[in-house]
Amino acid sequence: MTTTTFAPMPDANGFFGPYGGQLVPPHLKQAMDDIAAAYAEVTKRQDFQDELAQLFADYVGRPSPIFHARRLSDQLGGAQIHLKREDLNHTGAHKINHCLGEALLAKFMGKKKVIAETGAGQHGVALATACALVGIPCEIHMGQVDIEKEHPNVTKIRILGATLVPVTRGAATLKEAVDNAFEEYLTNPTDYLYAIGSVVGPHPFPMMVRDFQSIVGREAREQFQAKHGKLPDYAAACVGGGSNAIGLFTAFLQDAGVKLVGVEPSGEGVDKPGRHAATLSVGKPGEIHGMKCYVLEDAPGVPAAVHSIASGLDYPGVGPQHSYLKDIGRVQYEGVTDQECLDAFMRLSRVEGIIPALESAHAVAWAMRVAPTLPKDCNILVNLSGRGDKDADYVAKLLGI
Repeated sequence: MTTTTFAPMPDANGFFGPYGGQLVPPHLKQAMDDIAAAYAEVTKRQDFQDELAQLFADYVGRPSPIFHARRLSDQLGGAQIHLKREDLNHTGAHKINHCLGEALLAKFMGKKKVIAETGAGQHGVALATACALVGIPCEIHMGQVDIEKEHPNVTKIRILGATLVPVTRGAATLKEAVDNAFEEYLTNPTDYLYAIGSVVGPHPFPMMVRDFQSIVGREAREQFQAKHGKLPDYAAACVGGGSNAIGLFTAFLQDAGVKLVGVEPSGEGVDKPGRHAATLSVGKPGEIHGMKCYVLEDAPGVPAAVHSIASGLDYPGVGPQHSYLKDIGRVQYEGVTDQECLDAFMRLSRVEGIIPALESAHAVAWAMRVAPTLPKDCNILVNLSGRGDKDADYVAKLLGI
């Protein structure tokens, strides 16, 4: 699968500059190398590429359109906001893009079970969907807090036939779900595939998930150019682990005129430890879940408690390629608070009739913040990574609607 990259990334050892790698126990390194070898093989097989392309078109509904949010843009004044509508994909988010790839890879490798973590539940739903499609048992680990918060997705995961494993330890959110899923995977890495839900973890996952998600940026670049005769001035996306953002950014990395913006959750404020998840904004290089990346830590090797109103963003680490892109200055990373996110969620819903996922609403909020400061002929492309069905009841209760 052809991808456009800013530089040869990662290297043969899975590093993006100083970030990434395979920080795993010796007995697990062989399993990671086997996955990397299988992935390298399937990317060269035309039958695999044809099957994935056919599923993207006929199952997911790709290409997803770009929508000009005219009413929102007019109300804000200034720049024009455009939305890459990943929320219109089957299962309601960008997650299906890499889940289909991972499920097909598991089938190719003869795996007997696929294991994954989920925060907001979108990765869980998408992977349960993909596994149902290819006929492989699926096990989803999810924090108890998120289970209660994202009930609609929990129901879908069960309807699709996946086994849901509640995780009650610690903060009982995404980081603990990752820990739990990884421990289960370690019991039988020969027969299981851990289908990581973002561009995080040991090599080859940050590369592999990026490659599957890069279809978002390739489509968006071609669509915007065809419609407007030029590229957008800004391309923005929310960042937790960072899969939807790297999927959008990859196609634009070599376009110096396109400013790339990753939007992190500032939560209740970056000055409040444990009440935000702005990893790239205030974190430091460290290690977590088999990779080197920026991490929010209480002490070396001890991840900090994190918070975001969006369950899919409350993670104390971030993808290693994002860490590298921050250091070289190619991507600017900004923060959006819970309140700004809620405001964007409601405004997009009531002005454009589009209910966004709380994760995606972070990117919308950043666009709403900067649009009035920019000229009217300036274009901001936002990756609307998911729809807000899963969040509607939670937000309605929170706001008393």
